[in-house]
Amino acid sequence: MSKVSYYTAEGLKKLREELNYLRDVERPKASQAIAEARDKGDLSENAEYDAAKEAQGMLEMKISKMEETLSNARLIDESQFDNSKVLVLSIVKIRNQTNGKEMTYTLVADGEADLAAGKISVNSPIGKGLLGKTVGDVADIQVPNGIMKFDILEITR
Repeated sequence: MSKVSYYTAEGLKKLREELNYLRDVERPKASQAIAEARDKGDLSENAEYDAAKEAQGMLEMKISKMEETLSNARLIDESQFDNSKVLVLSIVKIRNQTNGKEMTYTLVADGEADLAAGKISVNSPIGKGLLGKTVGDVADIQVPNGIMKFDILEITR
């Protein structure tokens, strides 16, 4: 069964560009490497040929996986969102009840997550724990070392 993934316009564009690069640039390079290795003689003892074929197989698998991801990708329509609840693309300001530290995260699809940029996946433990919460709620989030409690301070887009 296929898994539907939701992307922003920017994330979907990036995914398409990467797929096109793999198809248009990397695939011909892999074919060329196989042809060059084949020209070097006996294929039964040609490690370069085997490596080139292996690399091509990995590339084709990556292309296939990206094509499947794109076929199941859906564009997020932000105009339909309820800004009172934490949803995908919500910018959420939270406070850790244990240490009082405040953090701001944007909840995004798996393929767009980048912790350094403050973007966390909706499928991460914190992302799942925040979904559906409103300002003033307390999110109890199960993490490997126990349960963390976060106060929801602000929700924006």
